[in-house]
Amino acid sequence: MSVPAAPPGQPRKAATAAWIGSALEYYDFFIYGSAAALIFPTVFFDESDPATATLLSLATFGVAYAARPVGALFLGHFGDRLGRKKIMVFTLILMGVSTFLIGCLPTRDQVGTLAPVLLVLCRVLQGISAAGEQASANSMTLEHAPADRRGFFTSFTLSGTQGGQLLATLVFIPIAALPEDQLLSWGWRVPFWMSIAVAVVGYVIRRTLEETPAFTQQTESEGVAKLPLVVLLREHWADVLRVIAGALVASVSTIFTVWALAYGTSESVGLSRSSMLWVGALANLVALAAIPLWATLSDRIGRRPVFLIGAAGSAVMMFVYLWAISTGAYPLVLILGIVTFGVVYSAANGIWPSFYGEMFSTRVRLSGMAIGTQIGFAIAGFAVTFAAQIAGPDGDDWFAVALFTTALCVPPVLAVLTARETHRIPTELLGTRAPREKNDRERVAA
Repeated sequence: MSVPAAPPGQPRKAATAAWIGSALEYYDFFIYGSAAALIFPTVFFDESDPATATLLSLATFGVAYAARPVGALFLGHFGDRLGRKKIMVFTLILMGVSTFLIGCLPTRDQVGTLAPVLLVLCRVLQGISAAGEQASANSMTLEHAPADRRGFFTSFTLSGTQGGQLLATLVFIPIAALPEDQLLSWGWRVPFWMSIAVAVVGYVIRRTLEETPAFTQQTESEGVAKLPLVVLLREHWADVLRVIAGALVASVSTIFTVWALAYGTSESVGLSRSSMLWVGALANLVALAAIPLWATLSDRIGRRPVFLIGAAGSAVMMFVYLWAISTGAYPLVLILGIVTFGVVYSAANGIWPSFYGEMFSTRVRLSGMAIGTQIGFAIAGFAVTFAAQIAGPDGDDWFAVALFTTALCVPPVLAVLTARETHRIPTELLGTRAPREKNDRERVAA
């Protein structure tokens, strides 16, 4: 039975809601990354030991990624049982509240070790929210999209994350330029306080969305799975492993966004905070254009070749980018940062929503995407912490960090090489054996 077409305008509305919601959500998520690299070592940890304080601060960045798989289990379960829309609204509100609370936290000087404990708790809530946001938004847009444009429409979720990261960076540029005493007392709190708008704006945007035709038909014809996780592991365990492996490519983003920022502004390199933040801002601006272009290309030639360009290309370009930072030559850093993150990495980043989502059937799509991606993202999140250790006591061994990042790009390459191509499979047949069996019969007949 074919899935009925979405009502006129609904695919575009779903993509817009995914873009704006993801932008607001990941604005919150990425301002934490900037603060963890530039502010939190001084505010929440023992500044008498800067190296350890930086390491602990970057570890709190990874805590949210550790919380993501737990959040994915619960939010994936309810998303496949209750629908995509409810989870999309819930995750935005949770992210907005938890991020606002970070801006209200007392510092280490005020309450001692309780300060970093409260910071970690809020970071865990951020991670749980992020676990359900992308999977629900991707499922919503994929199931609303025309079958021949699923790559393009699902890419709006990732364009939104880049927009959120760009907004977070732009907000932090004037904040980072404040005098040191103002920056460490109240300045760093402002971007976190601004996030309360996420809860309000997110509700207004997403409350009028209709549930997807695929999920509605699934509910009315076969009913929802009582235990989506059981169905997922029974019928799609190999695809879950592929998604976990593929999601490790996100380590390129975390190393670029957090570790490279800390390295570039360290004493060994000496670039200013503002100049390094501008690298991220301009790279994300280019990514906003590159992501839908890569996604459109994948609708024509397939998901696998485009994702492969992003994963393998990022492994090479991270060597070049980190080397550029080590030279301290800012024009070189700026150009290579834009090419690495804005262009090459966008090939994989813009394609994975359709590439992963098309591996699963409607019954378990949200669970499959949430659990698979969040386990992979958890590893990628702590890549920053490992990078800080690998970089040595002075934090300047960029070659070791580049080699480490390259190693994390190998599993994504293997995942794409073992996956089937899905860009021409009808939406109602995604995640089934029917397309493969049909192709087998056609080859035999030939």
